[in-house]
Amino acid sequence: MNRRNFLTLAVGASAATGFPSLGGEDTAIPIIDTHIHLFDPNRPQGVPWPSKKDGILYQPALPDRYRQIAAPLGIRGAIVVEASPWLEDNQWVLDVAGKDTIIVGTVGNLEPGQPDFPRQLERFRRNPLFRGIRNGNLWDRDPARQLSNPRFVADLRLLAQAGLTLDAANPNPALLAAIVRVTDQVPALRVVIDHLPQLNPPEAAAARKAYEADLQELGKRPQVYVKISEVLRRVNGTIPQTLSFYRARLDELFGIFGEDRLLYGSDWPNSDQWLPFHVGLGLVNDYFSAKSRTVAEKYFWKNSVAAYHWQKRDPSQPG
Repeated sequence: MNRRNFLTLAVGASAATGFPSLGGEDTAIPIIDTHIHLFDPNRPQGVPWPSKKDGILYQPALPDRYRQIAAPLGIRGAIVVEASPWLEDNQWVLDVAGKDTIIVGTVGNLEPGQPDFPRQLERFRRNPLFRGIRNGNLWDRDPARQLSNPRFVADLRLLAQAGLTLDAANPNPALLAAIVRVTDQVPALRVVIDHLPQLNPPEAAAARKAYEADLQELGKRPQVYVKISEVLRRVNGTIPQTLSFYRARLDELFGIFGEDRLLYGSDWPNSDQWLPFHVGLGLVNDYFSAKSRTVAEKYFWKNSVAAYHWQKRDPSQPG
C-alpha cells in the first residue's frame, strides 16, 4: 500500500488506526462512503439481521461508532443502505440518521410491485435523506422474476419520477441481465450496482459470453453506476492485502464504466468480517489516486452526488 498517498487522503487519522496526521484540509480528498448499514440488536423488537450467532456483527452499528472509525480517515459523509425488510425500519433509520450529520442519505427497503408501494414511497420520499430503495438478491426476492409484473415496472417508473435511485443488491449474472431489462423499460431510472467486484463470472462459455455482453451493455448506459465495494477476497483462508492481487478486476470495471460512474463504499460493518476498515480503504485509494487526483475525487465523492443527489449537512462535506 502506498502509505504516503493514503496519509494525504486520510487527514487527521487517529492513533488507533496507526496512521498519523499528514497534510491539511486544503489538500485532502473528502470521502463520501456510499454503503454502510445501521442496526441495533438492543432494540425491544430486535433485528432481522444480523443473527445472534454472528459474533462479529451482532452489536449496535450506529452513527457514533461509525464516525469514530471513519472520520479520522477523511470520511465526511455516508449513505445508509437498508439492512431490514421491515417497513418501519425505514423510519427507524431516517430517525437515527437525522440526529447525526455524517449521514447524508439513506437507501430504504420498499417492495415494488406490491399494492402499497406508491403510498409507502410517497411517505418516505418526503424526508430529504431518503435517496432511494434497494432491490435484488436478498430477502427472498428475485427482480428478474418480478419484471414480468407490470405493476413492478410501473413502480420503478414512480421511483424514477421521484428522482430516487435503485440499488441492485448482491449481483450475479441473472441480476445483471435483469438490470439491462429494467433500464430498457425505465431508462430514466438511476441504478447503482452494489459490490460488483465480488461477482464471480460464470465459467461455462455461453454463460460467460452472456454475462460479458450484459456488463458491456450496462457500461454504455450513463444512468448505471457501480460501487467498487467488497473488493477484498479470501483465498485459501487468507485475504490478500496487495493491490496487485485485485488490479485486474478493478481495471476491468474501470475500463467498462469509466471514471464518472464508480463509487466508494466500505460496506461497514460487514467490512469487519474481512480486515480493519483502513485496509480496504487504502487499497482503493492506491488504485484511484494513482490515476489522478481528478479521478480520485470523482470516485470518492463527486460521482456519489450524481448517483444519489444527496445534500450536504455539514460544512466539512464537499459539494
